Amino acid sequence: MKNRMFLKFHIISLTSLGLKIIKMFNKKLFYGMMVGSSILATSCSEKSTNSMWNDKNPFFEVSTLPYQTADFSKIKNEDFKPALVQGMAEQLVEINKIANNSEAPTFENTLVEMEKSGQLLTRVNHVFGLLTGANTNETLQAVEEEMSPKFAAHSDAIYLNDKLFQRVKTLHDNKKSLNLDKESSRLLDVYYQRFELAGANLSAAQKDELKKLNGEIASLETKFSNQLLKGTKSGGVTFSKEELAGLSDADLEAFKQADGTYLISLLNTTQQPELQNMINAASRKKLFDAAWIRTEKKDENDTRATILTLVKKRAEKAKLLGFSNYAEWNLQDQMAQNPTAAKGILNQMIPAATAMAQKDAKEFEALAKKENPANTLTAADWNYYAEKVRKEKYDIDENEMKPYFVLDSVVENGIFFMAKELYGISFKKRTDIPTWHEDVKVYELFNEDGSQLGLFYTDYFKRDSKQGGAWMSNLVEQSHLFGTKPVIYNVGNYTKPANGQPALISYDDVVTTFHEFGHALHGFFANQKYPTLSGTNVSRDFVEFPSQFHEHYVTEPSILKNYAKHYQTGAAIPDALVEKMKKASNFNKGYTLTELLSAAALDLSWHTVSVDKTITSVDDFEKQALIDNKTNLPQVPPRYRSSYFSHIFGGGYAAGYFAYIWAEMLDHDAYQWTIENGGMSRKNGQILRDKVFSQGNSDDLNVIYKNFRGKNPSIEPMLKYHGLK
Repeated sequence: MKNRMFLKFHIISLTSLGLKIIKMFNKKLFYGMMVGSSILATSCSEKSTNSMWNDKNPFFEVSTLPYQTADFSKIKNEDFKPALVQGMAEQLVEINKIANNSEAPTFENTLVEMEKSGQLLTRVNHVFGLLTGANTNETLQAVEEEMSPKFAAHSDAIYLNDKLFQRVKTLHDNKKSLNLDKESSRLLDVYYQRFELAGANLSAAQKDELKKLNGEIASLETKFSNQLLKGTKSGGVTFSKEELAGLSDADLEAFKQADGTYLISLLNTTQQPELQNMINAASRKKLFDAAWIRTEKKDENDTRATILTLVKKRAEKAKLLGFSNYAEWNLQDQMAQNPTAAKGILNQMIPAATAMAQKDAKEFEALAKKENPANTLTAADWNYYAEKVRKEKYDIDENEMKPYFVLDSVVENGIFFMAKELYGISFKKRTDIPTWHEDVKVYELFNEDGSQLGLFYTDYFKRDSKQGGAWMSNLVEQSHLFGTKPVIYNVGNYTKPANGQPALISYDDVVTTFHEFGHALHGFFANQKYPTLSGTNVSRDFVEFPSQFHEHYVTEPSILKNYAKHYQTGAAIPDALVEKMKKASNFNKGYTLTELLSAAALDLSWHTVSVDKTITSVDDFEKQALIDNKTNLPQVPPRYRSSYFSHIFGGGYAAGYFAYIWAEMLDHDAYQWTIENGGMSRKNGQILRDKVFSQGNSDDLNVIYKNFRGKNPSIEPMLKYHGLK
């Protein structure tokens, strides 16, 4: 049990091609501003050169299903490429029309029309991003690899269009005279910054160089993701029943194969959850080592050469854009704004966190040597001995809690109940809407007054066709401009139970479920006119705030008692067990913090290197970075090693993994506000919704938070929570 899981693998469409192109700030802009609808009306009259595109393609028209959600009963692998190609072509027609407009630029004929461009590309890419992340196959992976540089080129064709930029610049230079409302003014600022960051001010020759780099970077990111997926899939470990002594009967049944062996698939993290219960030290080493080297086997799935090239290309891009390193370029639109501030928050925590971890290491090693004087504590052993100490000190173990955490109950009686109590939301299960896999469930959400809020999909069980981790994204985004309501999904990687058995999940998984639904609420509460600013289209160091905030309600007494019921007896989790959970909440915190801080600092190390630095070995660089960051504890490795650090090399969190810590500062500060104002209540929920979670990116995010809190966020509540102060 980890008392707090603030490092969940969210991602606003982590695997969507568009998000791998430029930056993870506004997902629509990564597709090349594919944010709207009018493109079809203006460009369908243009003769298409795409011979594979016709009205038989399910993306040809907007879906007629509720909320315009995708009809997965009709979508086939072969539909994506022609639809993506057509979507880009149609959007460029519209973009060029805006850029070449002979009329003087106005907000309506430039910014609003840009918002309206690319409906087809948007709806295709939302589905494509979902499937390549949650249910991919070799055909989709091949399309992804082929299309990623084309997406980069498409984005460049927009952001490096000088005529278009000059129109936006003219409006930005004269913003005061435009009398724009707050959201429109913000939209103009956001677009202008995006153009500048994308290289709009470069010379023609520099733009050509940048286009080449963007294509190479996009291809490398996609290559990394696919290598990692295959390496993780092939890295699963086969055991005999005897080797898995200590695991529960339910776990054994879930891992059992047709040939009588037991297969444990890898999660995307360094540590694997089964390690804490494995009695056999050799088995622990076998599983840990498999995770450790999953993409370091000198085969086609070895990511290290890809990483070295990718880091070099990112540094070259930063230099071309006038920055000393990639982090400086990439953090300008974040709340932190620069790598110095990002590293600063880490440095406030690393010394105390590592000291806590080292103290625990001495205790755990003493226990190991008590069993056998020849034993030494390794990273593979940490969770095993931590669990033994936890049981001894707090009389609690994971298997004691699991029977009370039935996944369906966690969802419907936990997170849905929380949403009702805080925000007045109700839920209705829908069985009439097609899904992408038999494990997926669909719910319709309603506001307190009965009005429709949106559609919600859950896809929680791991499978070979799914990327590791957990995340949230949209199939349809909220926008008053288009009159659309959000369609949102949560993805997880929990072990699927044997047929007929309930899905019992760990406490960690419970926290993950609340976390990802926090992202979903952020998306559902969106209340913006312009899709570019809607919902979760905010900076990385803000986007994790709503998700982490809702983790606090995992153990809220009224919520916990409502969902934590024994799968056999139906009895609510005993008060004595809850009390033990609370007492154990600070246990092993040095480890959980250090592995997170280590990964965040490692990310910044990779992305603060100058283009002149020659790196020949991923392993050597990582080793030195851990030393430099003072996180080089052999028994406490980073949560993600470089070779499988999907967030930063395959996703959109390059130079941004620190965001989890920054956002945690916000979440603890906001939760302190709820305590100061009476705790969990419908009134407080409405204030949070109105002042924070519904605001999207409609204003400067620091201003949004200050307007809610009445002051800037304080790091003190987070430090106190972790026992660092």
